[in-house]
Parts: sequence; structure tokens; C-alpha cells
Amino acid sequence: MATLFISGTDTGVGKTLVTTLLAAYWRQYAGGKSLGLMKLLQTGIGDREHYQDRFGDQTTWDLVTPQQWQTPVAPPIAAQREGQAIALDVVWQKLRELQARHPQILVEGLGSLGSPVTEELTVADLAGLWKLETLLVVPVQLGAMGQAIAQVALARQCKVKLRGLVLSCHSPESAEKLRDWADPDLLKQLTQLPILGIIPPLKTKHYHHLEKLAQVASQCDINALLLGLKKQDSSEYNV
Repeated sequence: MATLFISGTDTGVGKTLVTTLLAAYWRQYAGGKSLGLMKLLQTGIGDREHYQDRFGDQTTWDLVTPQQWQTPVAPPIAAQREGQAIALDVVWQKLRELQARHPQILVEGLGSLGSPVTEELTVADLAGLWKLETLLVVPVQLGAMGQAIAQVALARQCKVKLRGLVLSCHSPESAEKLRDWADPDLLKQLTQLPILGIIPPLKTKHYHHLEKLAQVASQCDINALLLGLKKQDSSEYNV
């Protein structure tokens, strides 16, 4: 079995996009093998609905959110406001069930590695305790390098198994400013981690085009993290 945890340096940096790219790549190239797709914890509405919309027709897949709250704030605050408890044992059990059923599991985190999961634990604590191999998504924006370096330091403190960084360009401007805002060579040198992909800015129409998303993923090395799959040879995809 293989489990990959997708985290990021902040909220809204591209975790869902990268997870979607990986899932689309698996759908395209895994030869019909099943997949477990899990949102670690969800507050508010968004990610679970996103995955259901795009992959709900995959009958051999499991799309799971073990715990969810309506209030779009950190889980300890959302749970308290809604009078519910955070049951990490339930989340862990659901993850183990997915691991028993599927050859590959993708788990999208929440917020950043420093985001609180409970009143005692952060996302990094959980990833370290559960020994999850982790991908860190870094947005290409001003201040990205400082955030990335700080998140990598936190990950190492919590003994998180970091596999590498993925740089996510949200706009044509961020793609143009790549070397100024998130220089790949400098990040690689300072973090001692590989850059596994640079996601180009995508047009809105491509978010529902799974074949195109798989093709975008095929241009990166993130797909090498998926069990038994190798980087596909394909022509350059202009977005």
C-alpha cells in the first residue's frame, strides 16, 4: 500500500489542485486500479464537494471525509462552536480501512503544517505521528520562500517524512515571477528537498477536464510518488 499526504504552506495555496492532478493522473494511467481519496478533516464546504463532482463516477474509488463541520474555521474552534468532539481515532480507523482496500491513498490536509488539528496537535504533529509521506505545496507569490523554509523546519522538528516541494502558479503573473518569488534552485538548496513539479496557471475550463489535468501532472515528477506509476512521455501542454 502507499499513502501520500498533500499539505501546504497555508490555506488556499493549491493543495486541492495538486491532489486533483494526482487523482486525475491515477485515473488516466493506473489501468483501472482503485484509489482512496480522503480529506483529513473539513470545515466549511468545498473540498469534499469538489472531489465528488470530479470523481464521483469512479465506482471503485472511495471519497472520504471522516469528520466535517459547517463553520469554516480551524477544527478545534469549529468543533467547539458546533458542540462536537474531534475524534482522531475515527479518522485513523478510516485511513486504515482505505489502506486495506486500495493500492494508493491520497490524503489532502488542511491549512498548513502548522494549522491546529486539536487543542494539542498540529497537522505536522499528526503527519509525523502517523508516519505519512508528505508533499508540501508552495504557492508562487511574494514571501513564498520564507514560508516554505519555515514549514520545512517545522516538518523536520515533528519528524514528518517530506518527499519534496511542488510550486503552484495561480496566475500568469506568478509564472512570470517564479524566479523572483520562489526560485526553485534556491529553495532546493535551502531545504535540501527536490522540487517535484511546477504547476502552471490553469484556465478555469481545464479544472473539469480530467484528461488535461492528467496531462499537466505528467509534465511533473509528482506522479513518480504514485505506487507503480512512472512519468509519462507526452507533448508539452500549453495552458
